[in-house]
Amino acid sequence: MKKASFYSTNELQVSGWLKKQLEIQANGLSGNLDKIWPDIRDSAWIGGTCEGWERVPYWLDGFIPLAYLLKNEDMIARAKRYIDAIISQQCEDGWICPCKEEERASYDTWAVLLITKTLTVYYECSKDERIPDVLYRTMKNYYELLKSKKIKLLLWGNARWYEGCIALNFLYERYEEDWIKELTQILYEQGMDYLSHSHKWVRPLNMWRSECHIVNIAMMLKSEAVSYELLGAKYTDLAEKLSKILKKYNGTAVGLFTGDECLSGSSPIQGSELCSVVEQMYSYELLYLHTRDRKWAERLEVLAFNALPATVSDDMWTHQYDQMSNQIACQRFPGRSIFRTNGAEAHMFGLEPNFGCCTANFSQGFPKLAISAFIKDGDTVESALMLPVCLEDGGIKISVDTEYPFKNKVKYSISADRDFKFKIRIPSFAKNLKVNGKNTDTSDLFFSIPANTDTEIDVSFETEPYFEKRPNNLKTVKCGSLVFSLPIEYEAKMYEYERNGVERKFPYCDYEYIPKSDWNYAFSDTSLKLSYRDVSDIPFDSKNPPVVISAKVKKIDWGYEDGFETVCAKVPQSRKAISEEESIELYPYGCAKLRMTELPIIK
Repeated sequence: MKKASFYSTNELQVSGWLKKQLEIQANGLSGNLDKIWPDIRDSAWIGGTCEGWERVPYWLDGFIPLAYLLKNEDMIARAKRYIDAIISQQCEDGWICPCKEEERASYDTWAVLLITKTLTVYYECSKDERIPDVLYRTMKNYYELLKSKKIKLLLWGNARWYEGCIALNFLYERYEEDWIKELTQILYEQGMDYLSHSHKWVRPLNMWRSECHIVNIAMMLKSEAVSYELLGAKYTDLAEKLSKILKKYNGTAVGLFTGDECLSGSSPIQGSELCSVVEQMYSYELLYLHTRDRKWAERLEVLAFNALPATVSDDMWTHQYDQMSNQIACQRFPGRSIFRTNGAEAHMFGLEPNFGCCTANFSQGFPKLAISAFIKDGDTVESALMLPVCLEDGGIKISVDTEYPFKNKVKYSISADRDFKFKIRIPSFAKNLKVNGKNTDTSDLFFSIPANTDTEIDVSFETEPYFEKRPNNLKTVKCGSLVFSLPIEYEAKMYEYERNGVERKFPYCDYEYIPKSDWNYAFSDTSLKLSYRDVSDIPFDSKNPPVVISAKVKKIDWGYEDGFETVCAKVPQSRKAISEEESIELYPYGCAKLRMTELPIIK
């Protein structure tokens, strides 16, 4: 029986707010890196002299689906030029990375795992029939080198062994050859066992350790889901077991785990790396696809609608390396960094703050979210995510009209030339659920769609804002999949310069965000009022958010973290009111670039 799968970009048409977001991304950094950034423009992957390891595969992993979702012929052609150049350099024995043969033994083959994943994405978008053979030869060569012990998994390859399973599952569906399962077993045996290291996540330290590296961990969450069938193992929901530990000791208000760059505890002034946001999203997408456990889809939404937009500028020309829940300023630290293992510029918005991996890797976030909107499972089509995406699968056409998550109404317009089953995943937090105006009490909706009949399904529900507990007796406001923050007005101070041969100039320069409004507040009342607005051409608009919550607050003497002038204290130094009560509008976390997300409630 064919496995459940996401649909190809050829079968999807984005619309509404999601199309606007993807167009912003295409017009911003993601869509232009090959023109401006040496590590992409002049990479060794295409015969140049710059970085030839992870950055081009990272970038293509998001640029390719972005190009195909927007049906952008120029971007599609540019992606093909990169793929053609990479394929043209493949050695006769199958080796594909830009590395001399005598250097293979010391080469970190994380790049092999990554480029094969990216080539798999390219095939799913382009249906380029060269790709299965390229992947077969690459992985067969990798198998032979590992089996003969001419190479072994080194640092990053050891930590990310499971990433190779994306291509290996692709290959096994087509070839069903034993060596594919044997290679999976070799990777599993040489790869890191995160469960055996999970005790180290309880008390984060100010030191770099691969087993505590936040991006490794975000990627790892999908490891069992993508490997257990190839390994002939039983699925045990390892991701949930490890997630509980991570959430308890390193969780954030927006579903991330702190990691700047390694796990950093539960403080709202520690950071989370942007690479971990998009990799955790991808893990949740595949976890839901493989397990159909709704918790992964709901956790995905929280990341996608909060953590991802919060850490990129409105025009998506700049991004942070680290985001903070309570982020009162994004200014270069004059002394030591607040972050455990990241530098003084990691929370600034720019071209490549701290390190360039996120510059290349963040592109995958929104495009892969769009691809995850529908799932094909036998004769059932599932609306897994309520996104404005149109699906055309042969004679089946499903159009989705919605502004979710900003408004809780979704209209499905369906036509088909054959009977099929249709499922709609309903969020667990939905209240007063109605289908075509009638009250419904169910966790998911199932329909039998008849052939040659137009069908419309109107789904609506309500969400209520509430306070969620955070460590140190602080609270966060949530409503559905959205987290809300107290926004801080700011001035953006621009820096144009060149460093190590990399130019920063408008619009891909660096910025400090300097606060211009008060932030030292506490909630003074538990009443919350939700108000809806129009969704602008910038869906997560930092000036005009599509939804706000009115809350009552008073100022307190919060104070700064010891030794810092631009970081609020981890916990308020006083919870006594020092002002009269006032009403303030909370913004969605993704719209508030400077923000206070975890606040106390005072009497």
